[in-house]
Amino acid sequence: MSAFDVAIVGGGIIGGSLAFDLAAEKLKVVILDRQLPGQESSRAAAGMLSPGPDSPDALPLVPLAKESLRLYPEFVLKVEEASGRRTEFTHGGALQIFLGPRAESERLQMAAEYHRLDLGFEIISREEARQLEPSLGPAAHAAAWLREEAVVDPHLLTDAVIAAARNRGVEIRHHCPVTAVLQDGRRCDGVFAGGERIPAKFVVVAAGAYSGGIDWLARYAPTRPVRGQMIALRSADLTLRTVVRSENGYLVPRRDGRIIAGSTLEEAGFEKHVTPSGIRKILDAALELISGLAQAEIVETWAGLRPGTPDNLPVLGPTDIEGLLIATGHYRNGILLAPVTRMLLGQWILSGQVPMDTTAFSPLRFSAENSHTTTATGASASPDFR
Repeated sequence: MSAFDVAIVGGGIIGGSLAFDLAAEKLKVVILDRQLPGQESSRAAAGMLSPGPDSPDALPLVPLAKESLRLYPEFVLKVEEASGRRTEFTHGGALQIFLGPRAESERLQMAAEYHRLDLGFEIISREEARQLEPSLGPAAHAAAWLREEAVVDPHLLTDAVIAAARNRGVEIRHHCPVTAVLQDGRRCDGVFAGGERIPAKFVVVAAGAYSGGIDWLARYAPTRPVRGQMIALRSADLTLRTVVRSENGYLVPRRDGRIIAGSTLEEAGFEKHVTPSGIRKILDAALELISGLAQAEIVETWAGLRPGTPDNLPVLGPTDIEGLLIATGHYRNGILLAPVTRMLLGQWILSGQVPMDTTAFSPLRFSAENSHTTTATGASASPDFR
């Protein structure tokens, strides 16, 4: 029976990135995944790296997202060097399109919000927008250029992260579901997985939408699956130059010529399949942005399960069980937040302190025994590790 310094439950982009970092500190790390690593929401994403909030509920995420985007170039460089694989990371900006009669007022509102948050937002004319993306359709009434945004191929990145972690000596056990989290008093001392007791000094739960279904962990990580459907298109008549998006959908170009179109937000439980209504919604939004895609080939369709939480914010950090940490609930931002999550969890494990205020993301905000310390905004009075 082998003992580990850290057992990570879940082998997606979050768990793999953390394992990669911890192995560099000479820690003995094991990843335990219920199937093959990286097959859930990490692979289903489009790969847009946008630090801007997609709803008012996401405002607390902005500092975390900005820091993660800042960390991305170095993170990708290390992963590519350690794995020998490319990730197609590009810091190339994104084109935001505004539709309908309220296009101008919505653009001004978004501009004010982005400027308040110190995020890059440049108002541009429709002519300037078509210079950036010549295939833009006639429905574009107003446009903005988001110069700070980036994109990565989640398939390539996830595969590279898992390979890099393995190359650093991380043990990866697939088809090894964790069925119990083991305690010795108020201390977590390992897990039970694949019919075996696996001792570990630290346990990190990074199992995405499945986190809350493990043993008694719903008290810290009440995750739920939020289905997102996706389409890959290919057109012989046009090549998309940049990310284009509106409030209705988005298009992300890949270097191999495919165009990724998405997405839906569906409370459909663990039903991970595409539907006619979901595909129609995505295609309607895609053709609204780029009408020239009407004759494009549908290369592939798929669906993924985002890990949502009651407030749709991540669950990050230590619990009141010594040695048990949570890194889940990233909802629509798992790819974006991977670098900062692996940094924060790594520092908690190595030193017990982090350089950012993460109170809003504490696992204790959902714990019944800590409900009396929860504020109206949902942030708990957990220790401030700034």
